[in-house]
Amino acid sequence: MSGELNPSVLGRAASLLRALAASGDVGVSTSDLARRSDLARPTAHRLLCSLAGEGFVDRDANSGLWFLGPELFLMGSLAAERYDVTGVARPVLRELARETGESAFLSARRGDETVCLVGEEGSFPLRSHVLHVGIRFPLGVASAGLAILAHQPDRDIEDYLGRTDLSAQWGAHHTRDELAQRIATTRETGWCVNPGLLVEGSWGMGAAVFDRRAEPRWALSLTGVESRFRAERHDALGALLLRYAHELSSALSHRGSKP
Repeated sequence: MSGELNPSVLGRAASLLRALAASGDVGVSTSDLARRSDLARPTAHRLLCSLAGEGFVDRDANSGLWFLGPELFLMGSLAAERYDVTGVARPVLRELARETGESAFLSARRGDETVCLVGEEGSFPLRSHVLHVGIRFPLGVASAGLAILAHQPDRDIEDYLGRTDLSAQWGAHHTRDELAQRIATTRETGWCVNPGLLVEGSWGMGAAVFDRRAEPRWALSLTGVESRFRAERHDALGALLLRYAHELSSALSHRGSKP
């Protein structure tokens, strides 16, 4: 057997790890992981067993559910020195949540997706649970992904929308025309609104956070129930998002973080 990795096998294993990470600390069954990764169950099970042998995943003997494994923790601890921005972001999220009463999050761009890195709960007792640490969405889906996409060059947006049909999975509100309209609005205001497009009654707002090259690598988000995101409050929340996004952009630029 060749010493080279089969790219398709590596990609399938990576998709399983991402699906497992997106579930947070809740274990996932083999069947669910197969479905989320678009794999046949026997293929998913075979790959999971191989990953378990290397310590990348772990399986609970009683429930049969899969979890991320200890080897990923060790690797992540080493990678954190280069990539972790949560220490810089937490004070900003804490202040944003305190001023608004809503839950505040930081998401990072990873290719054509955003992944939620860290969050801070607000004081208002009713919350949206759509966004949580570890969850991934395609660019253009949810407020963080829309904020980042809207600040891309036109040619990059055209390329992305030309090869991506978000409406197939995320519904009619994510057609190319609808996205183009929301991108235009986001560019006008600097911040964006997700009016319950993923889960009815669960709203969000977002603003892009830029690296030292002025590229949108992260996004701040506020999430909550619809009654807390009525139109008369948008300008105030948007202004706070932009203020704290600018503060975080400056802090990350000075830190010299790499995306």
